[in-house]
Amino acid sequence: MKIKQALVVFTLTFAAVSTQAASSSPAIDCDRACLNAIADRYMDALVKKDVSVLPLAKDVKFTENGVQMKVGDGLWNTISGKHNYNLKIADVKQAQVAVIEVVEEHGVPGILAARLHVVDGKISEIETVLSRKIDTSPFPVTEGMNKSNPLFAEQLAVTKRQPRERMISVADGYFDTLQLNDGTLFTQFTNDCNRVENGLLTTNNPNIPNYDIAKMGCADQFKLGQYVYDDRLRDRRYPLVDEEAGVVLAAGFMDHTGKVYDFRWKDGTPQKSIFFYPHSFIYLELFKVENNAIRLVESVFASMPYNMPSVW
Repeated sequence: MKIKQALVVFTLTFAAVSTQAASSSPAIDCDRACLNAIADRYMDALVKKDVSVLPLAKDVKFTENGVQMKVGDGLWNTISGKHNYNLKIADVKQAQVAVIEVVEEHGVPGILAARLHVVDGKISEIETVLSRKIDTSPFPVTEGMNKSNPLFAEQLAVTKRQPRERMISVADGYFDTLQLNDGTLFTQFTNDCNRVENGLLTTNNPNIPNYDIAKMGCADQFKLGQYVYDDRLRDRRYPLVDEEAGVVLAAGFMDHTGKVYDFRWKDGTPQKSIFFYPHSFIYLELFKVENNAIRLVESVFASMPYNMPSVW
């Protein structure tokens, strides 16, 4: 009898341990369609300025341009509409979804990037970066932003997909290359790589006045050491990786001390920095990665006080 009782206890204990081990993995309760629907629901609520319709977690964390505030503040007070750009990327494993949208504040267009984290069907994190038209800044450029690049949504063949750790490494190498850019590449680029910054194509674009570097491709720009004035890429995070589409979302800060103003490309051509005072950029940035190389970059950033700390 004692042996039989012992076996029963062992069986129940083993079952309990097995159940606990299985439940320790994050449960996927929101697939890609679900995440995309929540992102659309968020944008619809934002345009209508109606927070009450959102499934918010009790302790939801919300930031706009690096500042933590209550959901319903910031852009929620000033938005007057949105366009049809609607770029969405989802990470089912981490229950994250990101969007890039063209919005308007009192009729003035800007570009919004947002990241949402969904837990148990509710939004637990909302991280937003908004590029507004301020003073004489060339950013954002919303003319022609009618449809997002379909390559971001294009699914990769199973044989061409990479583990998220590898994709993050490729994206992080981009920021290593950008930081104190001396002509050394710490990542790879496809021959047709392009980058869009706050709606402006800044590679292979001969139509930007007084900015010759924009005529070149991604790799050639870095090889010339154009971005030597980008002093630090800090607080880097990679909260979303879409392995099926080969897309990584990066978040962080870019610091400019302003001390590098006159410099030369690696071929000796004299240049002047476009930054002449200390400030930082906060960014949310998408990378399309194919065959361990970066094919597309789309960044939304805003200017912040120099060395502004991260609340994430």
